[in-house]
Amino acid sequence: MGDPLDLLDVRGQLSDEECAVQDSVARFVAAEVLPIIGEAFDAGRFPRELVRPMAELGLLGSSLEGWGCPGLGPVAYGLICQEIERGDSALRSFVSVQSSLVMWPIHTYGSEAQKARWLPALARGDAIGCFGLSEAAGGSDPASMRTRARRDGSDWILDGSKTWISNGSIADCALIWARSEEGVRGFLVERGTPGFTATDIGRKYSLRAAVTSTLHLDTVRVPAEQMLPGALGLRAALSCLSEARYGICWGAVGAASACLAESMAYTGERLLFGRPLAHTQSVQQRLADMARQLATARLLALHLGRLKQADTVSPVQVSLAKWNNVRMALELARECRDLLGAAGITSAHQAIRHMLNLESVITYEGTETIHQLVVGQALTGQSAF
Repeated sequence: MGDPLDLLDVRGQLSDEECAVQDSVARFVAAEVLPIIGEAFDAGRFPRELVRPMAELGLLGSSLEGWGCPGLGPVAYGLICQEIERGDSALRSFVSVQSSLVMWPIHTYGSEAQKARWLPALARGDAIGCFGLSEAAGGSDPASMRTRARRDGSDWILDGSKTWISNGSIADCALIWARSEEGVRGFLVERGTPGFTATDIGRKYSLRAAVTSTLHLDTVRVPAEQMLPGALGLRAALSCLSEARYGICWGAVGAASACLAESMAYTGERLLFGRPLAHTQSVQQRLADMARQLATARLLALHLGRLKQADTVSPVQVSLAKWNNVRMALELARECRDLLGAAGITSAHQAIRHMLNLESVITYEGTETIHQLVVGQALTGQSAF
């Protein structure tokens, strides 16, 4: 048998380039991420020292072409997310925000000047970006957005706040979505702009190795050239979320793989009643069931990637995959935590760290319920939002 974590041989369906990308990121995670991520999680510290090495590997904006970006295909980008989240969801969140929620909209909706100003710096890791859409009173209802943008001569004035913003307090560039008289618009707000501040959200028990912030905009003046000219309406903001959700579908597979690999190793060595746990029927049944779920999710991620490669993927398909794969990963992480017994409650093992992180992953970029309702609307033709 080949890789026990890949029972359906998804690896065999990859191109040579895709395999090379996966292998290079896997080596990076093994050498640079795993030795420090437990400590970073315990300390509630974002390991910023990993940003430059990730940039040097071409992981930031990897699916974009030009402006210093490698232009990899969607499956290669998915594999990047998978391997990075095998290390920790916080790092995959950083890559997703930088790549899909900041660089992608600039690349898609920005002016040539905006692309030249930000894309090379973001790709090199010289600049960090964040995506300001969520609001305290909005949550899953971005249409209730209260942040406002009004014209003042040739400038725009922004007022409002955003919360649960990854990278918020360390970002050099914040993509802020605000409601204007002409519809929802996106603005690139630079660090240090008067009236623009960020405060970190503390007391987190999930994504502890990530920066999560609240952004405050108090009469923030931005020049007209900092508005994304091609983004008009809430649909533009939501299109960015579809890009990020796609990466999450793959990332969840990585987190689940890490947990299952750890549980297989532990149960193979842990002696109870005179034999290893893995030699008992009950443990083998549990491992087999988790391997089945993981194999199905891995195959679903690949199929979604091939649809995206053919430019035929739909938001409903992304919602279905995000819902399925993250739910699979969260339940698998909980099961693996249990198989570790008392040892599973410490961050000396990976399962509880991934389990806690996945409680955030199943909530952000659309809660599980939101994705269920997206699929429900596709089935019935009726919106229940």
